Amino acid sequence: MHAPYSFGTLRDRLPLISPKVLSDRLHTLRERGLIAQERLPGFPARTRYTLTPAGRALRPLLIELYRTGERLSHLSTSRRDARDR
Repeated sequence: MHAPYSFGTLRDRLPLISPKVLSDRLHTLRERGLIAQERLPGFPARTRYTLTPAGRALRPLLIELYRTGERLSHLSTSRRDARDR
């Protein structure tokens, strides 16, 4: 999340998350100071979200956590496949 994203863009990029859950998560992230919310003038109302410095600081950790999860997932799949043979 480098550039500001609208709710609709985030919803499109995260299709497995319901709009309600996405809204709740954005609210929590904003409360914790990890994202900033910018309301744009005009009608209909538009909102953009961007990472704060604190949110950007967490990005490398989250990427590594994701990669570790992927490696462990493949490892457990390989073990399960070997066991089932």
